[in-house]
Amino acid sequence: MSVDEKTVRRVARLARIKVADSELPRLAGELNVILNFVEQLNEVNVDNIEPLTSVVEVDMKKRADVVTDGHYAKAITQNAAASEDDFFMVPKVVE
Repeated sequence: MSVDEKTVRRVARLARIKVADSELPRLAGELNVILNFVEQLNEVNVDNIEPLTSVVEVDMKKRADVVTDGHYAKAITQNAAASEDDFFMVPKVVE
């Protein structure tokens, strides 16, 4: 795939990047180098290679999936004007 100056101008407009006309040839060359590298990567045979998240096999640390109240209810409601059983009490506003 080859990128020309018209394509660079269009991509810059879509990305909302202001590019001077004098920069277009250089950017087209850089994009062509990048796209050629990607094409080289597509040629690599990866049929029998398992996907990795790391080159070192590491088990992810996990916490127990337990529902709790966070153990902060008393600390949160201690400055409330009125509270009961670790809940805020508010005046009734709807009859």
